[in-house]
Amino acid sequence: MAPSPMRSFAVIGLGTFGSTVATELARFGNPVLGIDSDERRVNRVAEDLTEAIIADGRDENALREAGVGIYDVVLVAIGEDLESNILCTMNARLLGVKTVWVKAVNRTHHRILSKLGVDRVILAEQEIGQHIAQMLHNPLVRDYVSLGNGYHVVDLQVPEQLDGQHVADKNLLPPFDLVALGQMREQTFIPCNEDAILKTEDKLLLLGRRQDLRRFAESLRSAT
Repeated sequence: MAPSPMRSFAVIGLGTFGSTVATELARFGNPVLGIDSDERRVNRVAEDLTEAIIADGRDENALREAGVGIYDVVLVAIGEDLESNILCTMNARLLGVKTVWVKAVNRTHHRILSKLGVDRVILAEQEIGQHIAQMLHNPLVRDYVSLGNGYHVVDLQVPEQLDGQHVADKNLLPPFDLVALGQMREQTFIPCNEDAILKTEDKLLLLGRRQDLRRFAESLRSAT
C-alpha cells in the first residue's frame, strides 16, 4: 500500500498540548506552521517547525496574512481561553480550511464547537485520564485504541495462566465474544491462526466491545 500524501498543518496555540502536537507532526516530516501570541512559546518551537510566527489567532486578517487558509488541517489548541478558542475556530472556517480540529476544556465547550461544525473536538485531559485509568485498573492492559461504536483494540500482556494455550481454543475467547488480531513476541508479529500458541510476555491484540474486553481481563485477574 502506498503511503498517504503528506498533509500540511497549522497549529494555533503553542502551549504544552499544541507544541507537542506541532513538533511531533513536524518530526513525522509534515509541513507545520505554529502560531501563538506569546513570543516565548513561538521561540521554543521555532527551530522544530517549518514556520513559527507571533500572531493573534483571534484576528482573521493576521491568520490570512500567515497563509492559514492554504493549510490542509488546522488544530486550534487554545484551551484555557474559551472566547479566543471559538474566535480562532470561526476564523479558520472563514478562511476556507477544510479540516479543523479543536481542543475543548469541558462538555459545554464541546457542544458549542460541535455547533460550529468542526471536524473533531478533543477533550484532551478527559481522554488521557480515561486512557490512564483503564491501564491502572488492569495492569495486563498495556494500551488500547477506541474504534468507535463501542469497539476497542486492546494490547494485552499474556499472563502466566495463558502460557502454552492455543489462541484458537474455543474456551479462550469465544465465550467473551472477542477476536484475536495477532500477537507480538519481542519484535515479531505473529498472525493468529489455529497453530498460534501464547507465551508469557507476548502481547495479544484483541478486538471487541468494551464490556466484553473488561469481562475477559477481569477473568484473568480473578484467576491469578
